[in-house]
Amino acid sequence: MVQISENGFDNRVTRLLGIQYPIIQGGMIWAAGWRLASAVSNAGGLGIIGAGSMYPDVLKEHVRKCKQATSKPFAVNLPLLYPSIEEHVATIIEEKVPIVFTSAGNPKTWTAKLKEHGIVVVHVVSSAKFAVKCQDAGVDAVVAEGFEAGGHNGREETTTLCLIPAVRKAIDVPLIAAGGIGSGRAMYATMALGAEGVQVGSRFVCTHEASSHQSFKDAIVAAGEGDTALALKKLTPVRLIKNKFYKEVEAAENAGAGNEELAALLGRGRAKLGMFEGDMTEGELEIGQVSSTINDILPAGQVVTDMWREFREAAERPFWG
Repeated sequence: MVQISENGFDNRVTRLLGIQYPIIQGGMIWAAGWRLASAVSNAGGLGIIGAGSMYPDVLKEHVRKCKQATSKPFAVNLPLLYPSIEEHVATIIEEKVPIVFTSAGNPKTWTAKLKEHGIVVVHVVSSAKFAVKCQDAGVDAVVAEGFEAGGHNGREETTTLCLIPAVRKAIDVPLIAAGGIGSGRAMYATMALGAEGVQVGSRFVCTHEASSHQSFKDAIVAAGEGDTALALKKLTPVRLIKNKFYKEVEAAENAGAGNEELAALLGRGRAKLGMFEGDMTEGELEIGQVSSTINDILPAGQVVTDMWREFREAAERPFWG
């Protein structure tokens, strides 16, 4: 039996990633820069730099600053549909980034090359079917992300509590749960279902070190139950706060808009406008359902230690005890 202590525990995920606690920060666009990643890693979790919103020279700068700010492992989140992915991969190899989390694409494309350079590869999926494909592609671990999650999401709309046991049954490699996890008790629930670690996005957006705009953080704290919804399913499914832009998307979808019309409505830079520049009206505000339970903005290190304390308390004193 695994011994849970204040100092963490030893399982396949902590060993694979070289971390103290099986708590992994999501690589959220416009929020996950070197300050957030290094703070999470220094606290004993795994910090991740979100490369999806970075030009190649910006990613290189963030990786180098992260290496200066922490001596512990950190990762880069690499969306496989990124237009300059070859340059991002070159930076990751050149800078000797130890771990890469890939998403939004075929894991076969880059897994072998990254592993040739000694890089641990983890891929994010939203179904058991794609989890099996990841395992066949040679990834070291899989993140299974449920429908509750913020940002880009799966079309299947499978919730985390249904997805985790299905993926656990389908694969043998280490499994990390994501989607709707913002507390130690949620972490305990997913690990009881077969996960060996958790990836947390929305809770880390509301931290001092996240590069997201203060107005976006305030909107997350103010969000209540039902204030987010999945949109743009015909194009690229994404969970958004229901602001003016979301309502325009909803109206267009209800009117039967096609991909071209939705793409024109989305335009360019809409996520940056909202999450990074702070336009709460016209911007795209990507966040998870768990936002309704986030009531404050904390240091990232405190989020890690609070989650681990809550996890230990849940393991020792479940509600039914």
